[in-house]
Amino acid sequence: MFNDILLAYNLDPAAYEMRKLESGLINYTWKVTGPDKEFILQQINTRVFKKPYDIAENLGTLNQYIKQIAPGYLFVAPLLSTNGSSVVKNHEDDYFRLFPFIKNSHTVDVVHDIGEAYEAAKQFGAFTRLFNDFNLSLLNYTLVDFHNLPLRLQQFRQAVKQAEPELLKTTGNEIAQIEQYSDIASTYEKLVNNNLIPLRVIHHDTKISNVLFDDKGKGLCVIDLDTVMPGYFISDVGDMLRTYLSPANEEETDFSKIIVRPDFFYAIYKGYIEQMEAILTQAEKENFVFAGKFMIYMQAVRFLTDHLNNNIYYQVKYPGHNLMRAQNQLYFLDQYINAEPQFAALMQHQYSST
Repeated sequence: MFNDILLAYNLDPAAYEMRKLESGLINYTWKVTGPDKEFILQQINTRVFKKPYDIAENLGTLNQYIKQIAPGYLFVAPLLSTNGSSVVKNHEDDYFRLFPFIKNSHTVDVVHDIGEAYEAAKQFGAFTRLFNDFNLSLLNYTLVDFHNLPLRLQQFRQAVKQAEPELLKTTGNEIAQIEQYSDIASTYEKLVNNNLIPLRVIHHDTKISNVLFDDKGKGLCVIDLDTVMPGYFISDVGDMLRTYLSPANEEETDFSKIIVRPDFFYAIYKGYIEQMEAILTQAEKENFVFAGKFMIYMQAVRFLTDHLNNNIYYQVKYPGHNLMRAQNQLYFLDQYINAEPQFAALMQHQYSST
């Protein structure tokens, strides 16, 4: 399977060992180890990313720009094959990229402490700041409407109209909760339609595993850049708040474990603001907390929509899995909203101490 791919990079297949890495929910990844070199090989999931060459073009353009304005920044770009392409297609029409393996580095799958949260937020903030003057028209949208909350809410309401009666009977409370919080979508529309928050170069997938750390736990850079495209800061901030604040993720069935950790909020805020304060608009600063509500609510909407559509998007492991995920996120949303006064106090402390 891999011989042709390795040969395309002028690597002898007999000299390299392949080991599949389990982390990552979309693309498929392997560690490639040879006598004196190591690489990361990744197969693009074309069911999600339908235009692999759009991704390749984005990464090439971003890499060229960052080399000009910040040559010391670690931008992990795919290597070029012998024919000069950063994407290689095999006989089965599968698309692959080869990346350099960064020595003395590692990733983590779960946020263990506030230090990791701070370092991650700092890296995602630095990434967007470095591309502050980049021409956004040069970027392709690799996932159109990825974080378009009004569209997600529209899809949800359509799913409610078309859902089987039995599904509607068992989801009445959750449907009502989604509608109860629909003002979150209205707020998002006002921010966007009134141009209160500008488009920026946004990562769009700020889970902790997309940060590369050195051996001392310091952030080196962000990785997995396939979702980098024009977007709003609330996508990156919101995704960090959604995935770092609670020790329990969306798979947790014991909702008593879903708690909000204010010290982790402060770590995220501090790390991101240290990098972005000079370029954030006043409206962006005022909507930092809103970013968390935006992302938690949108994920609840998407899970419940998929449940009503008989699980056509997210993989499920048992009946009602997506319903449980939606309930999980709605519970988390309540906890988050209850903690908003604490968040506001922590942000005020940050400003008063600087």
